[in-house]
Amino acid sequence: MVNIHILKLFSQQFIPLLIQRAQELGFQQIAIANVDLSQHESHLLEWLGKNFHGDMDYMARHGTKRSRPDELEPGTIRVISVRMDYFPPESASIQKTLKNKQLGLISRYALGRDYHKLIRNRLQKLVNKIQQEIGPFGYRVFTDSAPVLEKALAENAGLGWIGKHTNLINQKAGSWFFLGEIYTDLPLPVTEQPAENHCGTCQACIDICPTQAIVAPYQLDARRCISYLTIELKGPIPVEFRKPMGNRIYGCDDCQLVCPWNRFAKVSGEKDFQVRHGLDAPALLDLFSWTETEFLKKMEGSPIRRIGYMQWLRNIAVALGNSGSGNTAYTAKVVSALTQKRPQVTALVQEHIDWALNELSNSC
Repeated sequence: MVNIHILKLFSQQFIPLLIQRAQELGFQQIAIANVDLSQHESHLLEWLGKNFHGDMDYMARHGTKRSRPDELEPGTIRVISVRMDYFPPESASIQKTLKNKQLGLISRYALGRDYHKLIRNRLQKLVNKIQQEIGPFGYRVFTDSAPVLEKALAENAGLGWIGKHTNLINQKAGSWFFLGEIYTDLPLPVTEQPAENHCGTCQACIDICPTQAIVAPYQLDARRCISYLTIELKGPIPVEFRKPMGNRIYGCDDCQLVCPWNRFAKVSGEKDFQVRHGLDAPALLDLFSWTETEFLKKMEGSPIRRIGYMQWLRNIAVALGNSGSGNTAYTAKVVSALTQKRPQVTALVQEHIDWALNELSNSC
């Protein structure tokens, strides 16, 4: 194991080296936090008590392991928290895509390859580099995986503050970034105090939310959130939320789009986060015409693939139902596509197709 005495003696030299190694691997920022998440644990338990997690049973499945890192990984006394920008360069305007009802809007984080594997691999490489410097130590790497309160840990490390929309905001980099963690038994110096909250009186994210999912500052009812409805929810989308969804078919970026701190956001230099298959402004009818084989092929390596073909069609059917705009020729094409697809899909998708057909008939 690493000589802890030596580590303490050279901690001041070690931290700049750690930052340098992380930046070499494509991380924009790295910081170190302690494992005290008691305040965040209270917030989590209150959130679960209100059933705001909906069908995400995994949020409650592991008890306090999510908010107590040393219970999840015994021996953990520090968490190395990192962030990596993901906003893809040269992607189509979100605002213009939202206004064009013939196009589908996919959350910017999902336009390229799945970040889970990429960031986990980079974190492992970072661990390897650290071990080359100081010897072996206990660790475990995470990125949006396992029961980890990554935004809370990042806030404690000083990477940003959790905003009113419950996303992490960095004063110099906005919120378009992924997070990752290394749980470790190294007694590293904590690098920062928790970041100061700079949301102030702004509530742009609350006002813009299409489904009023941000029920109060710092309180998100996931059951109303379009990201939850299009990704996590496996059953029928509640009718009350179908029209507010508009043409959002995988996730929703509205609350980040209006956040004034995102004027400081940077585009990503990661090739794997660049737009694939024109998904930054895809034609809904083109997407809906894909066979399951085409879906699986085109979405290979994409986070979208995990929702499955039928859930993908369910989401697009809702968007097509919202595409009526007085263009009778286009509407006729949509009706034809929905009608032809209906016998080929599950009862779940058929329900949403029927809803869409009804909406289109009413819009004519």
